[in-house]
Amino acid sequence: NMPEAKLAREAEIRYASVSMITDFDCWHPDHENVDVEQIIKVLLGNAEKAKVMIKNLIDNFEEYIDPRDPANNCLDVAIITSLEKRTQKTIDKLKTVAGRVLNK
Repeated sequence: NMPEAKLAREAEIRYASVSMITDFDCWHPDHENVDVEQIIKVLLGNAEKAKVMIKNLIDNFEEYIDPRDPANNCLDVAIITSLEKRTQKTIDKLKTVAGRVLNK
């Protein structure tokens, strides 16, 4: 996930990887094998937990952003192409992510 995390940081996008375990019989020596039905049950439960997590993230996101966090301004130094060398096509393609700094 490191390449994605670095690219997200450069674009001022908060990034987190979430892993949700479905079974642990492959590394747990004293546990019986699990079957597909058990895995699907856990997978569906994890999907519900993920929905709650995303809702909580959306509802509370702004509260936890520190205005002094340097990640807020990574784009200020991310674009090195001079203004006169930027094409309108490229600007249009990137404005959703980098619109704040594209015309500086």
